Amino acid sequence: MRRWLTAVALGGTVALALTGCANPAGVDGELTDDWAMVSEPTQFVPESGVCLPRWDNSGYFSGYNPLDCAESHQVETVHVGTLTGANADRTSPPPEDSPAARAAFAECDRAASKAVGAEWRGGRLSLDVGFPPPAGWAGGARWFRCDLAEITSLDDPSMVMRKGSLTGALKEGSALAHTCFSPKISGDDVDAMRPVSCTSKHRSEYAGTYTAPDTSYDAFVRNSEAIHRSCRKVIASFAKVPNDSRLAYRTGSIFYPPREDDWEKGDRGVQCFVWISDRDLTRSVKGNGAKLLPVR
Repeated sequence: MRRWLTAVALGGTVALALTGCANPAGVDGELTDDWAMVSEPTQFVPESGVCLPRWDNSGYFSGYNPLDCAESHQVETVHVGTLTGANADRTSPPPEDSPAARAAFAECDRAASKAVGAEWRGGRLSLDVGFPPPAGWAGGARWFRCDLAEITSLDDPSMVMRKGSLTGALKEGSALAHTCFSPKISGDDVDAMRPVSCTSKHRSEYAGTYTAPDTSYDAFVRNSEAIHRSCRKVIASFAKVPNDSRLAYRTGSIFYPPREDDWEKGDRGVQCFVWISDRDLTRSVKGNGAKLLPVR
């Protein structure tokens, strides 16, 4: 909280009647030159590279309790940025659908992937952005906090308690990384994506993420065929097969879009998965081309 210091003006002149008396040793008789300078009030800014017991986007200093990431925690702050220019000129913290919130999310998006060593959506992770509370914003705070958390599964975004930093968490062989799945399908809907080893029977595999166009959420989800086309392009690159008219005869696709509230914050990352409807695989399709994805 910012504290203001107010000077007190004296209404009259203070006179010392010390006729015939000298000043005591070390006293020069000046009342104004021996006071220590008052430092400028400083604004609270959270730390990067620390962990927090629980996710809390209130931004209040009173609730801020950073931990060493070796201790049990729920989220890790991987970056702290500063809003500038027009994004900092607001009179209150940015709401979810504002340009300022989207600019902050974009910076956090890049910082999170850099921290974990790969696209962060390629694993059981979630990303949230925190801003100063209204009082802090009014006092001049313009920071934003980028918090990563491990989640339960692709279908269950609840944060889990963990020990250890997420730095480098998605490097090759990571237990957090999305690999192969045995989907539970009902008609055209995916009820669940159950993770399995790629050497066991499976029909789906995470291929990568693409960035959706900046439209309204309703317009985005209505055009599912455009999403599938974009995911097939991701799959073609992942499997090393041509992205041509025959691709739809090699593989289907499953996509997981951002939730609507995350879309409003600026998340445009769509997760894409290979989908084989008529047979089981027992190895990864990554880089294996037409051998595993023949035209059928």
